[in-house]
Amino acid sequence: MVSSQTVKQWLKKPFVYLSLLFVLKSFLAWGVIFGDWLPWKAILTEIPFVWALFCLIERFASKRKLGYYMTVNLLLTGIFFAAIMYFKYYGVIVTYHAAEQVNQVTAVRNSVFSLMDPYYLLIFADVVLLGIYFFFNKKGRTYKKENINRRNRAWFYPVMFAVSLALCLFNILPNKASMNEIKKAQEMGILNYEAYTIFAQDKPEQVDASEITQEVINDLKGTDPDAVSPYAGAAKGKNLIIIQLESFQSFLLGLNVDGQEVTPNLNRLMKESLYFPNFYQMVGQGNTSDAEFVVNSSFYIPPQGAATMAYVNKELPSLPRLLKEYGYQSATFHTNDVEFWNRGELYSALGWDHYYDHEFFGNEDTFFFGASDEVLYRKTADKLKEMNASGQPFYAQVISMSAHHPFTIPAEKYQMKLPERYEGTFVGDYIRSQNYADYAFGQFIDELKADGLLDNSLIMVYGDHMGLPIYSLDHDDKELMTEIYGHDYEYAHMLNIPLMIHAEGALQPQTLEQVGGEVDIMPTAASLLGISMDGQIHFGQDLLSQSYNLLPQRYYLPTGSFIASSGLLIPGNSFEDNTQYNLAAGGKAPAGTEDEYNRALRLRQLSDSYVSQLPDKEKAPAE
Repeated sequence: MVSSQTVKQWLKKPFVYLSLLFVLKSFLAWGVIFGDWLPWKAILTEIPFVWALFCLIERFASKRKLGYYMTVNLLLTGIFFAAIMYFKYYGVIVTYHAAEQVNQVTAVRNSVFSLMDPYYLLIFADVVLLGIYFFFNKKGRTYKKENINRRNRAWFYPVMFAVSLALCLFNILPNKASMNEIKKAQEMGILNYEAYTIFAQDKPEQVDASEITQEVINDLKGTDPDAVSPYAGAAKGKNLIIIQLESFQSFLLGLNVDGQEVTPNLNRLMKESLYFPNFYQMVGQGNTSDAEFVVNSSFYIPPQGAATMAYVNKELPSLPRLLKEYGYQSATFHTNDVEFWNRGELYSALGWDHYYDHEFFGNEDTFFFGASDEVLYRKTADKLKEMNASGQPFYAQVISMSAHHPFTIPAEKYQMKLPERYEGTFVGDYIRSQNYADYAFGQFIDELKADGLLDNSLIMVYGDHMGLPIYSLDHDDKELMTEIYGHDYEYAHMLNIPLMIHAEGALQPQTLEQVGGEVDIMPTAASLLGISMDGQIHFGQDLLSQSYNLLPQRYYLPTGSFIASSGLLIPGNSFEDNTQYNLAAGGKAPAGTEDEYNRALRLRQLSDSYVSQLPDKEKAPAE
């Protein structure tokens, strides 16, 4: 029979008590990420990884053993915490690839930490308390001398290490083929998954550029190449102004909160435009900058990281370059510093003639990352008037910023009073910030009208990406979203952004139900302007000539996810255990097929392969 004294002696060993603490830390991480608060699987997956490292310490560290234990404890705790926070912000499991964008993530740290519940910090409680006890307390230093430097049985820890390593491999190897990264991490264990991503070589086979033709792409997408838009060339000769709205989701349009219209100016434009309620984001880790890339290139985002890091060394076929061949000048407008998300290199790769950033907009009326949307639109309108006076048509992209996460705009910018139930909530802050963004947008439209630019321009307005991720909402926020929608808030709603296309006298206002994504904006704009895209590879399609669409999704949804005219499909460990959702606004029953699944994967592979084989750029960054 084991005596209580023996149990106490065992519990004093760092191998034992830190193992027990990691069981609790695993429970916390799994509860937040996977929604499983007492996961027996966490013990079978996370603890063997922890034991393997502890066994190495016991076997090879003869001195400063406690220091090694505390270092490993801090490192693994940091991984769990990073996984929690990254999931709350991005909805995916963090990997070492995220380190490439650490400077950008720290720049939005206020957004990240606004999602943190205080109890997340409990994961560091033992690190602080044990550090104080062992390194600043006399009894702790005595404990170290008496309990840590003893030699252990020579056979025990090597055997324990072998068993732990075998359990790790047992968790990893059978789950390598899983398509769903979140399910893969849950089956492997978070720590095993992090190690797996470091050593795994999961690079897809590259397709030779000569095999990537528009005919092949159209066939995979189900595009009818003979279909002609009734609006082809309707905006020929007009300027092109594309406005990218920060974090703007479709449900805001037409929304009234206790009788208050949230977006009156955008609602007015929607009624005067072609409006696509089944339009979806296609961004990744780069969020806003990824949207700029996809819209202006009609390629998909890269397999890892942001397009501003992965693709900016290439000379990208793009909308600015295409329009330049037809005599257009081009400029992009963003109030943040151009180096944020490496935009200077992105703009060079896309072939913009000019960019206007923080240096142009200055520090007037700043919050979040730069000057307010009011300043953005006012100064941009002045510049567009100047460009228009040159007699040369222009393409301008305007990137709004004031409704950026965490949506806590200054009180003096409030344009509406929220009902009491919305006050202090994430959803309430989001609605109020978007109400202000709409107010500033209305001023821009008024400026364009006063300057005569509204009559002579093709205007395209879309949201860059989601503002309210499902995994970031607490109970009260989910209840508010259910109130707004009249039913549960789902993934298709989360990814749903609006697209409005306006051209005075050229387009008949109507709502069009066909599915579209940001990759489709470039070919749709070209068609309306009467510009051919023959000879330029693109993965989007003219939304006004097609009724079917296939949109591979990446990053915010697991690998293999796609949106088609039938709905949204998210695979599990394979296609067979998939989950399907109705379209956000189309009301169709989901019926994604395995053929669509395979075609979506192939389209992503072709886009990755094509961009990686483009020639490197030689031009200096735009100014």
